[in-house]
Amino acid sequence: MPQMTKSFRDGIWTVSLVLFSLLSLVPFLWMVSTSLKTRAEVFTYPPVLIPEDPQWHNYIEVFEAFPFARYALNTAFVTITVTIFQTLTSAMAAYAFARLVFPGRDRLFLLYLGTLMIPSAVTLIPSYILMTDKFLGWINTFAALIVPASLGGAFNTFLIRQFFLSLPRELEDAALIDGATPFQIFFKIILPLSKSILAIVSIFVFIGTWNSFLWPLLMMRTPENYVLTVGLSAMQGRWNTRWPELMAGSLMSMAPIILLLILFQRYVEEGLSFTGIKS
Repeated sequence: MPQMTKSFRDGIWTVSLVLFSLLSLVPFLWMVSTSLKTRAEVFTYPPVLIPEDPQWHNYIEVFEAFPFARYALNTAFVTITVTIFQTLTSAMAAYAFARLVFPGRDRLFLLYLGTLMIPSAVTLIPSYILMTDKFLGWINTFAALIVPASLGGAFNTFLIRQFFLSLPRELEDAALIDGATPFQIFFKIILPLSKSILAIVSIFVFIGTWNSFLWPLLMMRTPENYVLTVGLSAMQGRWNTRWPELMAGSLMSMAPIILLLILFQRYVEEGLSFTGIKS
């Protein structure tokens, strides 16, 4: 009887998870449907999920009506650059907090984590002023999107630090005996052993940077420097919005993220299983 009860409970959980998963796919399916409709079909009642005559040319019109390829290249350049440098700087900071010994290390780490409680809106105006011509002069340049975002992140540093604490110190001690420097230990021993956590942090950074909207909107003034999120918002006119083209562009902008998660699924699972083993 207890075994039947447990099996019944597991079955209920499985069915519930499947239903919630299918429910979460509804907005995505509606985007696909809208991207293949005519403008008149978008507002038909009752709404139709599967259009009778799919308008595949909507995806081509996105490139013809807007510089979508330029938006995609800008986004890819900014996202890849930020992902590489933020992952590297976060890993370096995590190694310092996990392995190096210096006065006030733990208190400084707690202070660093405290920055997570500061809303981004609080630092928005000071950051904008710093980018103006009075100081750095980075308005309407990619440096404004890349440099501030490449200087590490408290959450990513915390994740990587937790993983570094789980690595055996004997590896570093042996390297020190052989005459290795801290930089050699970090790059030749620690990083190769941390591929899983670095992969998951890279995915977090990639998705966050790819979907960033408010800061690029404030920084970029000319359409040739727009990223995808800002470019897609420009497709919405004051009096009229081309919904099929907008949904087609949105789906194409989601494709790299979906592909990334599929390719690095194994590393994501490994990173989640190892994160937080040791505090």
